[in-house]
Amino acid sequence: MKVFCGIDWAEDHHDVALVDADGALVAKRRIGDSAAGFAELTTLLADAGDNANDPIPVAIETPRGLLVAALRQTSRLVYAINPMAVARYRERHTAARKKSDHVDAMTLANILRTDAHAHRPLPADSDLARAVAALSRATQDATWRRTRATQELRAVLREYYPGFLAAFAKGTVTNLASPQARAILALAPTPAAAAKVTKTQLAAALRRAGRQRGIEDLALRLHQALRAEQLRQPPAVEDAFGSQALALLGSLNAECAAVDQLSQTTAEVFQQHPDYAVITSFPGLADLSGARVLGEIGDDRNRFADARALKAYAGSAPVTRASGRSISITRRTVKNDRLNAVGFLWAFAAMAKAGAPQDHYRRRRERGDRHAAALRHLFNRFLGQLHHCLHTGEHYDPIKAFGSPDDTPVQVAAA
Repeated sequence: MKVFCGIDWAEDHHDVALVDADGALVAKRRIGDSAAGFAELTTLLADAGDNANDPIPVAIETPRGLLVAALRQTSRLVYAINPMAVARYRERHTAARKKSDHVDAMTLANILRTDAHAHRPLPADSDLARAVAALSRATQDATWRRTRATQELRAVLREYYPGFLAAFAKGTVTNLASPQARAILALAPTPAAAAKVTKTQLAAALRRAGRQRGIEDLALRLHQALRAEQLRQPPAVEDAFGSQALALLGSLNAECAAVDQLSQTTAEVFQQHPDYAVITSFPGLADLSGARVLGEIGDDRNRFADARALKAYAGSAPVTRASGRSISITRRTVKNDRLNAVGFLWAFAAMAKAGAPQDHYRRRRERGDRHAAALRHLFNRFLGQLHHCLHTGEHYDPIKAFGSPDDTPVQVAAA
C-alpha cells in the first residue's frame, strides 16, 4: 500500500496526516516541535510501512526549519508546497471554506497522492552547500540592514548637518558606512562639536579607522569642510539631532561589523566547496558573489533538468504568453529573487571589463536592448555556461562561451 504524509507546520506543534493511494485516512496525530515529537513522527511513519528502501514522501508548507532538516536526513523526498497552492487545493473539496490544521495536513498528503509529479522535492544538496547558502543569505541580509541603517543616518544628518554629508561626498554618493566617516561622526556629531575639533584629532581618528595614506591632507580637507558655513538648527535642537545620530551610528557600526564577520566566514566556507574553482573561474564572480550563486542553485546536479530550467528558476529567461492572436514576451516575475539579484551584479561586474562579456553586452545594446535587458541577457548566457561547466567540471573559457574574436566557427559550450 502506497502511503503519503502531509504535515501542517506551526511554531510549537505540527499536525500529521497519512493517506493511502485511494485518499483514505491511514493515521493522524499532533506532534510537538521537539526531538520527542519527531520520534513520534518516525514511529507513526514506520507503523504505516515506512522503511529505508521505500520511505514515505512528506509534504510540508515550509522548506526550512529543524523539522525539515530532520526529515531530509532520513533520505526521503520532502516537498515544500506553497501555502497559496495548499489553499487552492483545499477549495477543490469544500465550498464552505472550512479550515483546520488537520484538514490542511490531509490536503498536503492528497497533493502528493494526486499531483506529486507537478511539484519538486527539496534538492539533495550537500551539508557544505547548505552551510554556504545559510551564510550567504545571512551576509546579504546583513548588507541590506547596513544599507537601511546608512539611509536612516543620512536622513537625520540632512536635517541638521549637511556639511558632514558634503565633506564625505564623492560625486552624488556619500558613503557613511566607511570606517573613516563613522569615526569622524563619532568625534564630531554636531556642527558645534565639529567647530572645536582640531586637525590633529581628525588625523588620529582617521588612523584609528584604518587610514594609512594621505592622512594629513585628508584631515586638512575635512577640517575645512566641517567648518564651512552652513544652515544651523537652534542649539538645543541641534544637540537633540546629534544624540539621535549617535544612536543610529551605533546601529550602523553593529551592522558593518556583522557584514565584515559574515563575509569572511562565508568566503572561508565557500572556498572549501568542490565547485569553488569552477564558479570563480567566471568573470564577475568572486568569493561573496560566487557563494551567493552556489547557495541558491546548490550542488544537487539533478535539481535542474537542463540549463533552461535553471534560467527559468533564476528569472533570466523570458516568459511567452500566447492567447489567440495575442503573443507577448516579457521578463519573468516569479523567480528566485536572491539569485536574480546576484545575477545582475555578476553581469554588471563582468561587463565592466574589456572582453567577451562586454562585447556581448554592447551587441545587445546596439540591437535595441535597454541596460537592464542587456544585463539580463548576459546573465542568462552565463547561467547556461555555468550549468555546463558544473556538470562537466570544466572552467570558464571565453572562446567556447562567446566564440573567437575573429568570428571563426568554434564549438560553443552551453550557449
